[in-house]
Amino acid sequence: MTYLKTCPSCGAQVGDNAKFCPKCGARILQEPAIIEKEQQPLEYKIKYQPSYSLLEVQLPQGSYITAEAGAMTYMSSNIEVKTRTRMKETGLWGTIKVSLLGGETLFINDYIAKGGDGKVGLVSAPLGDIAHLEVSQEKGYIIQSSAYIASTPKVKLDTEWQGFTKGLFGQNLFMIKTLGEGDVFITAFGAIDKHELEPGEKLVVDNFHLAALSTTCQYEVRMFGGLKSTILGGEGLITEVTGPGEVYIQTKNPQEFVNWLWRYIGPRVHASSRRASRGGLFGRR
Repeated sequence: MTYLKTCPSCGAQVGDNAKFCPKCGARILQEPAIIEKEQQPLEYKIKYQPSYSLLEVQLPQGSYITAEAGAMTYMSSNIEVKTRTRMKETGLWGTIKVSLLGGETLFINDYIAKGGDGKVGLVSAPLGDIAHLEVSQEKGYIIQSSAYIASTPKVKLDTEWQGFTKGLFGQNLFMIKTLGEGDVFITAFGAIDKHELEPGEKLVVDNFHLAALSTTCQYEVRMFGGLKSTILGGEGLITEVTGPGEVYIQTKNPQEFVNWLWRYIGPRVHASSRRASRGGLFGRR
């Protein structure tokens, strides 16, 4: 699609090659017309599912994909990388929200195919699966703050306030919401279990297992049972999701994994700390 220029004097639209405004006669600066290319379907493969998933994206000449900083594992030699802040998508305040409150990095990378087609391999820190979400004007997604890996150019990220629930996904007061249209890729801890809810159908999910849900769903964050069950039952906050829409659940709980790991690491850390403390006392003169 070719966009018409606008007269800087009267605001009338003029042709791309016009040198003077036909309405007021003002001189039109000659600038190249802006051409919007029709976006081709994205070609990608998700390898080694579900435990050690890797996303490989095929990029035609001149196209690009945006990814979280640090996600790249390999790329073709003709791929050009441009590092920038998120300000292009969300503005200054949006960048602050997504980076500081949404758990994402301040910087992102654009991987651009130059001089021919290319490919990029992308991964994330958690050991787990990767899922592809198709974002449209009618349906976006709300995703766990650390789940974002990559997206196509027309997808934007925003955050949504969660009031006093201490975070829909059990980590932050903010969660990431996709806007625009295109493709977005998310990661999860463990495998991804997808549920498609019918209108009015409800699903209750532990917050730490909820990876994403479509914006067509309604949701309510609440305690697991009463206060006693929340404190003693080991579940904490839960989310009741009402269809229609999609719900993506991660099979592993990161908090439980950290607690399990600490049972083995914790005693060694404490023992090392005590030895260092005694050594410091005995080493004094």
